[in-house]
Amino acid sequence: MSSPGIGGGSAGGPDPLTAAAPAAELVRALREAGSTVATAESLTAGLLAATIAGVPGASNVLRGGLVVYATDLKHTLAGVTPQTLATDGPVAPATAEQLAVGARNLCGADWGVGLTGVAGPDPQDGHAVGTVYLGFAGPEGTEVIRLKLSGDRWTIRMETVRAAVTELIRTLGSRSPEDV
Repeated sequence: MSSPGIGGGSAGGPDPLTAAAPAAELVRALREAGSTVATAESLTAGLLAATIAGVPGASNVLRGGLVVYATDLKHTLAGVTPQTLATDGPVAPATAEQLAVGARNLCGADWGVGLTGVAGPDPQDGHAVGTVYLGFAGPEGTEVIRLKLSGDRWTIRMETVRAAVTELIRTLGSRSPEDV
């Protein structure tokens, strides 16, 4: 017996999360580069990993992910230093960067993506709703991107996923063949 999915689709239909971001393009780019990815997600609570996993063939490139919604788990599971959490807080560029590095290292992936921010409905620790940091850790180092998003919680979380997927595709595309 089939059950309705998100948005009322049948269980056998396409994954509704993959429609929100170019996940199939990311899986293809990772596969062509011979690379893997892992995530450490706070505000998205696993939506990035779930979106990638919705693409057939994702098992070739997705190593795994950590849901580190609670601040203490950012340290105990993903390796964000207590000093960073005490000084910068859970929503900060350094936190996103350390989440990405932790995901990469703990899951044995070529790329780590760390996501942290405020989806709302209220500001958190002086950060406005829609403040998001995307951290990327790859073979050549790390990068953090700050986003200012608007919308409700679902929109902010899905836009974060879309931005992370799009940015990783861009990064993979900018690498020269000898880097791969």
